[in-house]
Amino acid sequence: MASRKLLFGLTAARRVRSRAPVLFSASLLPETSTSTSQAAAATKSSGGSPWALRLFSSRAFSSTRPAHQAGGDAPVPSAVDHKLIMQEDKFHQLADDTIHDLLEKLEEYGDSQQMDGFDIDYGNQVLTLRLGDLGTYVVNKQTPNRQIWLSSPVSGPARFDWDAASNSWVYRRTGVNLMRLLEEEIGELCGTPVDLS
Repeated sequence: MASRKLLFGLTAARRVRSRAPVLFSASLLPETSTSTSQAAAATKSSGGSPWALRLFSSRAFSSTRPAHQAGGDAPVPSAVDHKLIMQEDKFHQLADDTIHDLLEKLEEYGDSQQMDGFDIDYGNQVLTLRLGDLGTYVVNKQTPNRQIWLSSPVSGPARFDWDAASNSWVYRRTGVNLMRLLEEEIGELCGTPVDLS
């Protein structure tokens, strides 16, 4: 409806009358799309004015997507099933338990290491592990996404989702487990195996 008001507003109506011999009726206006086929149909029904084709093919009349899509259009994202999203309190419990377990095990590991620059810090729900010149790991919760995010000096950034089947945090792109990834990378960097599971 807003598109019709815009097109048939006072200034728009003057432009249409001055450039096109036939004024379009509201039923000819495309409501949700400006595809070339709809524009061609509107041009044909308006008496063949090439101006109408330019108008419909160059302007969007609505931000609403069409109910069906033509063959070349991008797929519409599926609706989110809110029943499948983890409850926030359960996410906090799982994420906090994981991060606190990591903190305890990494502190024990750090006490056994004779490494300059090894430091672990937890504050504002962010776990930071400094390995001196070898790099810094950052682990934190992302509540809106229900994810644990990792920044690694070896593998870069990763976003881990809770996998109930394996009872662990898993990076969906690669299928890697958060704890196993940290064990491998930290063990290689420090030269001593670490057990985080």
